[in-house]
Amino acid sequence: MQNESVAAAILAGGRASRMDGNDKGLLLLDRISLFARVISRIEPHVDEILVTANRNLQFYSGFGHKVLSDEGFGPLSGLRQAMRSANHPLILTLPCDTPFFPENLVSALKHGLIETGAQIAIPESAGETHQALMLCKQELLADLDEFLEHGGRKVLDWQKRHEHVLVSFPEPDAFFNINTPDDLRLAESICSAGRR
Repeated sequence: MQNESVAAAILAGGRASRMDGNDKGLLLLDRISLFARVISRIEPHVDEILVTANRNLQFYSGFGHKVLSDEGFGPLSGLRQAMRSANHPLILTLPCDTPFFPENLVSALKHGLIETGAQIAIPESAGETHQALMLCKQELLADLDEFLEHGGRKVLDWQKRHEHVLVSFPEPDAFFNINTPDDLRLAESICSAGRR
């Protein structure tokens, strides 16, 4: 599995209700869009990038990667679309509002799968797990289809159906995600302080 290739699914289809409905991927952090930050940070570490979105499709298409509809019912629908389209056996989901994820994210999650034989690897940091950000096997598509078709929506509920491993990262703000205007201001201060 060490040599198995990875497709990253950048999840950009959220409704951003706590951000006054603004598309979070387009928000600027230190003059760079959150989406552009995530793309440039993950690109060297994966073999394919897919984008799931439901608005501003021209903006997302401008980065040169395949853009998919996320079907509008949460992160798992984005994962399903990526599983259907990916050309690689491992799928990484990465929300577009998590700009500080570690550079070793892919290698560490993949190592977790190898060491344990699990089907899903989930990061944890500072005592919190981050279920929307995971590395999983594309072969789980049929089960995800069944889960969603029967009304399942919660990421953790689906992950619990499979062997999964938590992978620890020491950085306290590694998975800081931007949900509100206050979060965006805090992220600006993190950038200004040179912590990221």
